[in-house]
Amino acid sequence: MTTSSKGEALEADKAVEAGNSKQELSVASAKEHSATSVKEHSAVSAKEHSATSVKEHSATSAKEHSATSAKELSSNELLDCMQNRELSWLKFNERVLEEAGSPDTPLFERLFFLNIYTTNLDEFFMVRVGNFQDIKRSKAVYSDSKTGMDATQLLAKIFETVARQYKKRDAIYASIKEELDLAGYIRRLPSELSEEEESQLLKYYQTEIAPVLAPQVVDKTHPFPHLENKRLIIALNLEKKGERVFGMVPMPNNVERIYFLKDGGFILLEDILLHFSQRVFKKFTILAKSVICVTRNADLDTVKESFDIDDDYRDHMTKLLKRRKRLAPVRLEMLGSDSGKLREYLCKRLNLDAQQTFQSTAPLDLRCYEHLLDNASPATRALYHFPPFEPVTPAAALSSGGMFERLRQGDVMLFHPYESLQPFLSLIKEASEDKKVLSIQITLYRIAHQSRLAEYLIAAAENGKRVVVFIELRARMDEENNVELAMRLEEAGCSVFYGQLDYKVHAKITLITRRASNRYEHFAHIGTGNYNETTMKSYSDISLMTMNEAITRDAISFFQNMLIGAVEESYPTLWVAPQDFKTNLIELIRREGALGKEGVITIKVNALTDNDVIKELVKASCAGTHIDLIVRGICCLVPGIKGLTENIHIRSILGRFLEHSRVYRFGAGKDCDLYIGSGDLMTRSTMRRVELFAPVFDETLRARVFELLDIELKDTVKARMLNSRKQYVWSKSHKQTLNSQQYFIDKAREEA
Repeated sequence: MTTSSKGEALEADKAVEAGNSKQELSVASAKEHSATSVKEHSAVSAKEHSATSVKEHSATSAKEHSATSAKELSSNELLDCMQNRELSWLKFNERVLEEAGSPDTPLFERLFFLNIYTTNLDEFFMVRVGNFQDIKRSKAVYSDSKTGMDATQLLAKIFETVARQYKKRDAIYASIKEELDLAGYIRRLPSELSEEEESQLLKYYQTEIAPVLAPQVVDKTHPFPHLENKRLIIALNLEKKGERVFGMVPMPNNVERIYFLKDGGFILLEDILLHFSQRVFKKFTILAKSVICVTRNADLDTVKESFDIDDDYRDHMTKLLKRRKRLAPVRLEMLGSDSGKLREYLCKRLNLDAQQTFQSTAPLDLRCYEHLLDNASPATRALYHFPPFEPVTPAAALSSGGMFERLRQGDVMLFHPYESLQPFLSLIKEASEDKKVLSIQITLYRIAHQSRLAEYLIAAAENGKRVVVFIELRARMDEENNVELAMRLEEAGCSVFYGQLDYKVHAKITLITRRASNRYEHFAHIGTGNYNETTMKSYSDISLMTMNEAITRDAISFFQNMLIGAVEESYPTLWVAPQDFKTNLIELIRREGALGKEGVITIKVNALTDNDVIKELVKASCAGTHIDLIVRGICCLVPGIKGLTENIHIRSILGRFLEHSRVYRFGAGKDCDLYIGSGDLMTRSTMRRVELFAPVFDETLRARVFELLDIELKDTVKARMLNSRKQYVWSKSHKQTLNSQQYFIDKAREEA
């Protein structure tokens, strides 16, 4: 599970009008490629699925059913059906915390979930809370469109909720620690050691730790220092000759966090520093001491920050990333209890309110715990982790003639992490070496630090291929990695573009063009997740590889438009935000709503916040349409409200893997509309990002996606249902037990 995910800039939560009107697609471009397009290979052609074209049938449906349109909603009725985005996210993170507390979760996986909760919360404060702090301090007018709360009220709610969750986190850590003790992984304090053990610890401190310490006091000649974001610090209230001063010792980054004892126990570095702190401040009396951690605002507006059009955008982003390190504090964490004077002093110095400080009895940074099993036997590892699973390569995705030959036979779909990304990587490698391949074009948002994909792209450029890479430098918390990657790709000869200035490029698409004997061949990949070989092993996503003429023709136009900055364009087959994703989506919701009880909508996304989409779903529910939503994270729509959302059913699945795929299904049976793509139902995705969605034409692959949705809707182990009281309750069944993720693990192994 990821950390998820991973925060975003403040949503306005109101519909934003597109700045430019729709433009006609280039007829010349369509003619240019029509003669060179590959022969349709899908069992079901685009013509046979003409009913899946939103543009062809939605207008007809609207006319036929205009008399039975759902009722108009009043503002109060719509507000009754919504909840605040930030508070909904905190509920999601609490569900992550509950996985850490579950006795059904293996011991070290519980630690993993506890760490995910912690790092998720770190990012939430750095981005979301940081943004609202800016609004509060600037005294700007803000009113949440879903609840009416202003920034001050919302922050108070956030701090109250987080304070409660800290207590829950402490309790869960305490229970995990008890189990670790029983397993022989005992966390000990220096004061608990024998004389021999303490002597050895002192020697370790003197030789490995003391030489790299950088202690400091704050007095008339030593100003209060800059406290680095998320750096663990030993903070002390000191006294010397009646004068009280503040002292600090930043935890050294080049010393291991864990000191292992001979009996298998261990001591954390912060406990060692606390224990020997008197040796550092020899001439002072220590009145109070604590481990602290400051979280700073990391929400930089990468567009509005001063940027000259003649500047290099990569250099601009590098400068902004340096500025981020010194932004204002938004949270203070303190380990253990203190006299109160230390916290009061730090709040004053950091300009924080008391409600922005959080006491904890659990370690503030839990990442070190992943090393406890470094020297464990395979049997011990198996005992405390989920059963090992490696993504399989399905036989249906392979061909002895290579991936080009396989795709000539028909489309390939991969379900990650159950199925490996290897077929796609093989496709790129094959393209990098094939003399007849002319170009590879790709969009990159997040990519692994050690990436074979990047190496294959570099190899392709070095082999004379035209390699076009749209890399998004503003991918939150991955900016530095993407800046470095952009430099590497440029040095290798790739044509690198940094997304679009006003829109983040979040689409996941690759297009390979190959010259056959007397025609061009086009191979496309469209996915719901990032081209990241690391996260693909733990994120649930879908990949589609195809030569479908309608899809590849749109892919050609998409990349051509991206190269000239024509973001707001429409396409015959693909849905592309910001221009027509939301429009097409709403048209299909209205179509199903017009069918009343005969209408069916099934959507799987990571988040739902867009007010316009919420309104249309509520109206469809009022008309009797059955709506199933699988929303892993933020969900601002509240189901089960009589007369409004009683036909909407919302569930969240949290388990071993991070549910990340985006699937949109409208209608029932084989003739339904089915799309997969990169975007969620958030205002940022519908209006402020470049997102891309493709229809699934092949009947066999459609059946696979239908099964994915059907199985997840039947999950009784890891699914929680959102109720009308805005609470998540377990979806338990006495008749059957079904863990959807385990089901697909077993199925992947069977079909490999």
